[in-house]
Amino acid sequence: MKLKALIVDDEYPARQELRYILSEFDSIEIVGEATNAQEALALIKALDYSVLFIDIAMPGMNGLELSVAIQELPNPPHVIFVTAYEEYAVSAFEVSAIDYLLKPVDPKRLKKAIDKVIKVHQETLALDGANGHERQLRDTAEPVAQQADRGQIKIDRLPAEKQGKTVLVTESDIFYAFTEQDYVYLKTGNDKLFTRFTLKELEARLPPQMFFRTHRCYLVNLHKVKEIVPFFNGTYTLILEDKERSEVPVSRAQAKKLRRILGF
Repeated sequence: MKLKALIVDDEYPARQELRYILSEFDSIEIVGEATNAQEALALIKALDYSVLFIDIAMPGMNGLELSVAIQELPNPPHVIFVTAYEEYAVSAFEVSAIDYLLKPVDPKRLKKAIDKVIKVHQETLALDGANGHERQLRDTAEPVAQQADRGQIKIDRLPAEKQGKTVLVTESDIFYAFTEQDYVYLKTGNDKLFTRFTLKELEARLPPQMFFRTHRCYLVNLHKVKEIVPFFNGTYTLILEDKERSEVPVSRAQAKKLRRILGF
């Protein structure tokens, strides 16, 4: 198993040294570098990284603030801090860091940190697999007659939850659906609503002439897209028409399909 890694450090020699040490680990694939937190955030939104190696003392947003920011993203990558300062260790673990390494990096100590990431990553995959299997068993156990009855009526609304109540959301009012901290939400013009559907289930249920899976964590209503902005390495960012001008990433694989759909 190879973990996609991003190195975030404002000092070029430090990035090169860490890249060299990490090249000895078969489990790590370095697919990006960032010189500051803002650049790192843009890269993280465009590509699914498994682990980030982050310096703390950087101009602008520091490494701790970056770690807090990425926790708000769907499926945030694991974080290993690599810094010259000891005094931030407690704060680092308060923002859910996997480990905290001091420069110059000791390869043996680095191996222990990577082993921790691999263990947590495997546990997460196992949990996701178990949840998927449980859902499959539950769906299979549903009586055939009940499935048939449910299929007789098709409305253009989806059940979602708001303030303890179930509300029906019109499909055309949905700007996009997304995952966040293992939950799925619907974003409308004014609300963010929890739904018990998976993104895969939503993709199958929502009309394909409107909704497109741009990313493993996003399903977007193309009728609500205002701008398409080219981004890193053949990817795109979609700017939507809601009042927040929400940004939805398009992965490189899905970017080709999007260009074909829109004819550009």
